[in-house]
Amino acid sequence: MLKNLRKRYIVMFAVAVLLLATGVVFAAGSQGQVSSMSGQVVYAIATGTKVSEGTVLVKVKTLAGATAAARANCSGTVVSVVSNGSNISAGQTVAQIQP
Repeated sequence: MLKNLRKRYIVMFAVAVLLLATGVVFAAGSQGQVSSMSGQVVYAIATGTKVSEGTVLVKVKTLAGATAAARANCSGTVVSVVSNGSNISAGQTVAQIQP
């Protein structure tokens, strides 16, 4: 009885470690960059560009001219971004950065 209980705890521990490791792998993936403004995209950084935190990724058209709608919140390489001319809304993911 004690051996079965011990085996069960070992198996449960191994599964927990495996789940934790899987979570770490997914957390190391690309990070979504969210727009703070709505509007028509007039500038989008090129895919493959290396950026640092704070770099403007997307600008939208406003009455006062082009305004930054999204900035990089981490350093890395841009792996995807919305296209020029597309309409975006505040809170929308507009780019992905691979740290």
